[in-house]
Amino acid sequence: MSRYLFDKSLREIQNDILRMGGLVEKAIYDSVDAFMNQDVTSAAGVIMGDERIDELFLEIEDKCIKLIATQQPIAKDLRIAVTGIKILTSLERMADHAVDIARATMCLSGHPMLVRPIQEIPRMARIARQMVKDGLDSYVHRDVEKAREMCSMDDQVDFIFSHVFRDTIISMGENPDVVTQGAYLLYVSRYIERIADHATNIGESVIYLVTGERRELN
Repeated sequence: MSRYLFDKSLREIQNDILRMGGLVEKAIYDSVDAFMNQDVTSAAGVIMGDERIDELFLEIEDKCIKLIATQQPIAKDLRIAVTGIKILTSLERMADHAVDIARATMCLSGHPMLVRPIQEIPRMARIARQMVKDGLDSYVHRDVEKAREMCSMDDQVDFIFSHVFRDTIISMGENPDVVTQGAYLLYVSRYIERIADHATNIGESVIYLVTGERRELN
């Protein structure tokens, strides 16, 4: 394969990853919005939409593997292909957590969410979605500094998560009637926290892609 065709294949893979990233960002937004509004129809849409994300994951992963197997790239070219697979995996796991949030919405259908810490969920989710966006931007532009800045945002998500966890446990202790809702709120906050962790993994992958260094920033 000529250098031109090889580079063209890499660009196509990058564009495919960005397309998948857009679907994952939307799934995260829709799942949290459905949870906050107890919208089971939107939640069902997130669950059904995950099939397309899974299909896209397999398609892009297959492209990456075939490129590695047939062209046997070395040095930075190999890092580009390997990084693509790692970012794909992080995105696919985020989408799974969006489905988990949607399923929590389905389970809570008809049960008003009375647990006070629920107010923190949208803020937590906004930060996590911004991390995903910034992580993908840093990947496109090979921007190590932006990747590092994005990873540092994980501390904000962890801080909010710790407060949601503490306040939810207190609310459940004070009012036994909200134990079920509180349990699902803990699940959802944990899923969002994990989404932010996977976004951090994207940032780490970008740093590895550009510098060849493995950094643990989570």
